Amino acid sequence: MEEPQWMASTLLGRLDPPARAALLSAGVRRHRATGDVLIHEGLLESHVIVLMDALVKVTATLPKHRQALMAIRVSGDIVGEMSALNGRPRSATVTTCRPSTVRVIGRDSFRAFLRAHSDAAIEVAGIVADRLRWANRQRADFASYPVKIRLARALWEIGVRYGRRTPDGIAVDLDITQQELATLCGAADITVHKALRELREKNLIGTHYRSLVIRDAEALKVVARLDERWTGEP
Repeated sequence: MEEPQWMASTLLGRLDPPARAALLSAGVRRHRATGDVLIHEGLLESHVIVLMDALVKVTATLPKHRQALMAIRVSGDIVGEMSALNGRPRSATVTTCRPSTVRVIGRDSFRAFLRAHSDAAIEVAGIVADRLRWANRQRADFASYPVKIRLARALWEIGVRYGRRTPDGIAVDLDITQQELATLCGAADITVHKALRELREKNLIGTHYRSLVIRDAEALKVVARLDERWTGEP
């Protein structure tokens, strides 16, 4: 059977074939339905999960029971690595956005894998650094741009990385609530609702229940004020 083509930004996409095979031979393969929670925020557990064929969202709890959308992860990505490395409680919840196949690897097995494959350990460190860089960029955006631009950036990035081409544009079939989208942009729900309405009125996007279509990606990119050198990779 031909091996899947993992995205270059994911851990499986970065590993050489022997290291990838060693990682995929560890742990237990599991199938999960849409909406299943793979990792629970606050729990003291330390296994890691490799996303074989999966799409998940990473959320964190805010005051007043609000949920903040922190990230989206795709096939080839790893989640839960921080608790495996530092032994601290989970910092976020990971939930499947579609039926998914994953591999659950215990902390001891994962750490043994990293000791045996130094190049893989470097790649894991690189992924952690990339995610920190993305978080720093988000904070800079919060301080530098109004909500409409931050929203346009978030929608463009999500569409480019996770959307699928359709006759109507780029469809994003992710189970993301408006509240989660607002927290991703660091804004109030009502402010994001207004910005979404403006983008719809300009026919840049179309919104449906927990899904959206980017009708004009290039125009949305202009609204987002994205430099041509920026690729959307965290």
